[in-house]
Amino acid sequence: MEEPVLAVGGPDPDLEETTTAAAPQPSPEQAVGPASTPEPTAEPVQLEMDFDGLPADEALIDGRRRPGVQKELPELVTQDNPGAVRAPPPEAFPTDEFPVPDRWRILQSLCPQKGGDQSIYKVFGALKSNCRSTLDPYGQNVLKGDKPIPADKKPGFLKGDDWFFVVNAISDTVVEPRSFPIPVGVQTTERAGSIDVFGRSNSLVLAQTFITGFALIKGSTAYKPPDVEYRVTLATQINHVDVPERRVLFVEPSKSSNRTDYFVGVQEAFFDYHIRNTSARYDFDSFRIGIQPMQADFRGFLFQDNQLGFRLFGTRDNNRVQYNLGAFVQLEKDTNSGLNDIFQTPRESYIFFANLYRQDLPFVGLTSQFSVTYNMNREKSDVEIDDNGFPVRPALLGDIRGRAYDVVYPGYAVDGRIGRINVTGQIYGAFGEDRNSFFTSEPAKIEAYFAAAEASYDVDFLRFRASGLLASGDGNPYNNTEAGFDAIFENPIFAGADTSYWIRQTIPFAGGGRVISINGRNGILNSLRSSKEQGQSNFNNPGTILAGVGVDADLTPDFRLSANANHLWFHKTESLEALRVEGSIPKDIGWDLSLAGIYRPKATQNLVFRLSGAALLPGDGFKDLFDQSDNRKFHYSILFNAILAF
Repeated sequence: MEEPVLAVGGPDPDLEETTTAAAPQPSPEQAVGPASTPEPTAEPVQLEMDFDGLPADEALIDGRRRPGVQKELPELVTQDNPGAVRAPPPEAFPTDEFPVPDRWRILQSLCPQKGGDQSIYKVFGALKSNCRSTLDPYGQNVLKGDKPIPADKKPGFLKGDDWFFVVNAISDTVVEPRSFPIPVGVQTTERAGSIDVFGRSNSLVLAQTFITGFALIKGSTAYKPPDVEYRVTLATQINHVDVPERRVLFVEPSKSSNRTDYFVGVQEAFFDYHIRNTSARYDFDSFRIGIQPMQADFRGFLFQDNQLGFRLFGTRDNNRVQYNLGAFVQLEKDTNSGLNDIFQTPRESYIFFANLYRQDLPFVGLTSQFSVTYNMNREKSDVEIDDNGFPVRPALLGDIRGRAYDVVYPGYAVDGRIGRINVTGQIYGAFGEDRNSFFTSEPAKIEAYFAAAEASYDVDFLRFRASGLLASGDGNPYNNTEAGFDAIFENPIFAGADTSYWIRQTIPFAGGGRVISINGRNGILNSLRSSKEQGQSNFNNPGTILAGVGVDADLTPDFRLSANANHLWFHKTESLEALRVEGSIPKDIGWDLSLAGIYRPKATQNLVFRLSGAALLPGDGFKDLFDQSDNRKFHYSILFNAILAF
């Protein structure tokens, strides 16, 4: 295609240059006279624009592109950066920009040497946050998985790129003075000559736990699931307990009333594999096998623990749908620390579950969970004595015979918000068969139910909460139906959680069973179990009712004050009356009042300090069960907890 020819034959205000053959201009006289024939003009002259000596057909103008014509690409950019991820060749990027290899370390390449010239910080002040020690958890470093392992330091068995190494280290310190009713006998009291059924109630717990975790992860996990993950987490605990009476910590009365113990437990040891992506937005299918955390619902009402098992999980519909399918076998626990003991044979208690989460159901802002959990217990012939000499399986209740049972828990949960109201709720049923009811020594049906809900409302820096819970109790222990709801392994985050007295402390049940507790530590259900960690579920129990209110006040970005007031009742007391051989026992347990302060100096979870105090003001039912021989008007629990995390 030829360039257009410019014809020059008269004055043109847009053309700055004309030829010497321009037509003569008429004089003023000629302009006003009669019309005359104009003089003929010169022949038009053709011009071609010149672009640095190139013909117009071959020239390219900056900022413009002609179809089918490509600029000459710049020279290939090469870099010598050991450990860097190599960039695609420049031919793949026909623009003025090109990628920078190894974006992980580009900022740290500007860091001055230790003790060297620090003047660069005056120009780039923000650079200082990237020039920190590898041991600093607040700065990017390879030990926290912020950057991949350099190629020159990567072990040979790790194939491919994008391998990250993660180290977690947590120190968890607990100092806990407390009081609770301690049943004693004449032969076990520290006070010679005392004939009280209940002894002194003050005690002290000191516990120091070190949690160390290591993980190898492959994949850019900031926006997609890991391709492969190997993880191991160990927990080492040293604990000391001092109580005022004998035969509380050890079965032998000859042993002292204080104990120092330690244990190392394996809390995580699993392999996680990414099977496939199912959409462009990284919906996926993965499986995980080994000792791993599992939580059956939003708040840990039914099962929340680290156990040995297999889990298939994934997402669909842009992560709006999540699913889990799994099977677990319960590991034996260390008696005094509650940590996993992998050197003992696993229990004959198996857990199978399936759940499905759907976001924005039934309303936008709410997530619904549908679940089915099956606990198959085959421990009828087991006899388990804990590390302190107390029998835990079978529980020393009723006919003291071994038990096996099958129970299915269908459940529905919801968590999220409706407008400005935050809500969470859970409903469970428990249906199955107990092979041996310890009241009748006959098989019995299990038919129990559970419901809990908590709503909160935010006003500026305050969050007001209301909580309610009902776990059914057994109203007739001698029929062929067990109606008391019990969980598999509960760890509820509810109604003040472990700052609550009733949730934090274990209350022994005296006079109706040996080494039996009304409730379990870090549990809310009145289940009459020998041990939450090593005992079996018990569906012949009085049930639990809770109603409470609370408030969280974020007084500063790093300090929160929380207060809770809960009232507790037994749902049914017939099982307690049968075991205690009493005509009637009131249902009122009492008021559980607590206050907690949480301080995070850096406004992160790396440093967390908590101080809380709780008191149980006994109701008629509690007073009926426990003789207040020390004239105590309330029982208390004080908790100081310090968590330091790397």
